[in-house]
This record gives sequence, structure tokens and C-alpha cells, in this order.
Amino acid sequence: MDRVWVRFLSFILCGALVGCASFKPDSTLPLSVVPSPNADERRPSLVVIHYTSNDDAAHSLNTLTSPERRVSAHYLISREGALYQMVPESRRAWHAGQAYWAGITDVNSASIGIELDNNGTEPYDEAQLATLQALLQDLRVRYRIPAANFVGHSDVAPGRKIDPGAYFPWQQLAASGFGLWCTSAAETTEPVPISMPVMLTLLGYDPRLPDASREAFRLHYLSDGHGGLSDDDALAQRMAYCLLKQKTGQE
Repeated sequence: MDRVWVRFLSFILCGALVGCASFKPDSTLPLSVVPSPNADERRPSLVVIHYTSNDDAAHSLNTLTSPERRVSAHYLISREGALYQMVPESRRAWHAGQAYWAGITDVNSASIGIELDNNGTEPYDEAQLATLQALLQDLRVRYRIPAANFVGHSDVAPGRKIDPGAYFPWQQLAASGFGLWCTSAAETTEPVPISMPVMLTLLGYDPRLPDASREAFRLHYLSDGHGGLSDDDALAQRMAYCLLKQKTGQE
């Protein structure tokens, strides 16, 4: 979408709305500000990544800035890598819904929400991922967000959400420090001395939803980034144990 046209639409939409004033972008990366009224105050300590389930950024921008839809995110990244900010980082965007992560029950108040223009059935574009990594690096430096707190919507809302899905390249991002990963899990024969539900809880998943959390873990850590998903329970246990040791500084 043309940036001038986006700014014009933003001006028209927000002109009649209370609390929808424009704002200075938080990031120094090139972006367009498209204010959304769907926000309130908050403090970020984790990042939640979503996909939009739409086929174009224009549709997503309309959804994420519509008062009637009552949903928003801090950032949207188009397939072409264009970055849009809709809510200041100091404000609480409405992106996670009912969610939980590492004892946090109000995830919206603690997180930065990033929407990726993707319908959930296709690989992510390289330009989009490049912008995402630049934004994640910017957020990590400014907020000192630990690797374990770069998560997907499916991680914080297991059983309810599946985005960013099986096409998302979690291993690629983890190599840059955005999320955890363990490449040795498929090779090790080390016994796992902790039960899977306990490990998932210690990693951050909701202990009230053990089955859904197990599936969310598989989607994050046992997908190949190309839509494929392993059902190897032993591999899942070894991966969880390796990740837990990483998180606690044992590796």
C-alpha cells in the first residue's frame, strides 16, 4: 500500500475518534504510523508474534485500526517488508486475548504484539523476515527482552491460537537470539528426568492446559518451517529438556 495513501486514510479514520492522535514512532527503522484507538497503558517484557490470516496488508491495517473490531497490535509487517506502527509501545495493544506466559496472565500488558502479513498457509517472505529481525533486535536492545520471551501467539494461547504457524522459521530467528532452540535434541540419547508437563510449565506454558500446551510446543519446536510437523514424542521431550537447560543457564 502506498505510504501517502496510508497516512491519508489514517488521518480520515482518526479525525473523528477521541484518543486516536498521531504519535512519534518508537523505532528508528523506516515505517508508517497508522494510529489505532484500541489501546491503553502497559509495560513490555516479551514479544508475541502473530500472523494476520489475511491476504494483504491493507485489509489487516483496516482490521487492526477499526474501533468496531476491538483488536490491534503495535506493529504490522507486510509481505514486502514495509513496517507499520499502530500503537505506541508504551500503550497496551489488544492482540493476545486470553493468554498466559511464565506466570503472566495479562499478556497484553506485558508484551509487544507484532502482526505478520501472512494467511497461515504459505512461507514467510524474506523481506518480511528481514524487517522482523531488525525490529526484534531494536526491541531487544531497548527493553532487554530475554531470548525465552520471544514467543508466538500459539505459545501464549495454546488450544485457542496456532499463529504464526508451521511455516514460521523459529530456528532461524533463534539463531539470532530471538527465542530458544536446541539443535542437538535430535541426536542425544540423554535420559529426560523431568515430566513433559513440568518442563512445559518451567518453559512458560500454561500449566492449566497441559495437552494444549504440548501441541503448542510441537508447533513451535517440531515444525520444519515449511509446513511439516513431527509427532515424535521422544524428540519433543528431549527438545524441552535441552531448552530448559538453556533457559536456566545449564548449557
